Amino acid sequence: MTTKIDKAGPVDAPPPAAENIKAIPVRHYGRWVSAVIAIAVLYLLISAFARGDVNWDAIPDYFFDGEVLRGVRNTVWITILAMVLGVVLGIILAVMRLSKNPVTASIAWGYIWFFRGTPVYVQLLVWFNLGLVFDYINIMPIYKDEWSDFMTPFLAALLGLGLNEAAYMAEICRAGLQSVDEGQSEAAQALGMSHAKTLRRVVLPQAMRVIVPPTGNEFINMLKTTSLVIAVQYWDLLQATSEVGQNSGATAEMLFLAAAWYLILTSVLSVGQYYLERYYARGSSRSLPATPLQRVRVNLLSFSNRSGGVGA
Repeated sequence: MTTKIDKAGPVDAPPPAAENIKAIPVRHYGRWVSAVIAIAVLYLLISAFARGDVNWDAIPDYFFDGEVLRGVRNTVWITILAMVLGVVLGIILAVMRLSKNPVTASIAWGYIWFFRGTPVYVQLLVWFNLGLVFDYINIMPIYKDEWSDFMTPFLAALLGLGLNEAAYMAEICRAGLQSVDEGQSEAAQALGMSHAKTLRRVVLPQAMRVIVPPTGNEFINMLKTTSLVIAVQYWDLLQATSEVGQNSGATAEMLFLAAAWYLILTSVLSVGQYYLERYYARGSSRSLPATPLQRVRVNLLSFSNRSGGVGA
């Protein structure tokens, strides 16, 4: 601020008017170059597959083949059952791991150590070949049968996948349970709740915000891991497409078909995981981000309003 002197004394002069600033955005040439390179690489990749010796017409011909659909159904079924087994057993192991009883805590730690430390493919083969160790299964007086008749490909696949998943779910559930403040449990116990009731009504609902996101990832990973059950001769998607490919002579094409079905199934599971995470995130934030459908609806409404304004 400048000072102007006149006859009456010094007078403060008004500040000069601020000039309009014209902001020029920074040009990011690297982004355009990287985008052009990415598009070029994608074009070359698509062109290579298009010119390859692949009978692409065989894929839609067998996409809804009866054997392929049976493989898809069995894949989804074994995925759901293995995840249910893994989640239930994982919660039990997590509670055992956090127990003050050293015996139960050690058993849970040993289980997690063994099943996380060995490949799931090896575990599937072990379950399927346990008949070399046990000739019979004898649960007197409930059940008795030969091991080869008892350990079917379905049961070997379920145990191999589910018991392995339980080790990972135990660590996920343990992290979720430990994320809840201990004051919540203390307050519930002060109100007279038992330990089991406190866990069921206070701790677990709050821990679900931490447990659900990685569990969704495990579900999707389990769907892809089911391709390993071909080792125990269980009829899944990969087994079905392999058989169809051998019979039709389109071996490589059926592998692409299997990949397409896996992409469809994982995409459906990803959408379900998104909305499940939104459901359990309701108490953590005041305003949830808009869903894709809500964003599309808002854009359509704004576009229609602009169009109506221009027409008027």
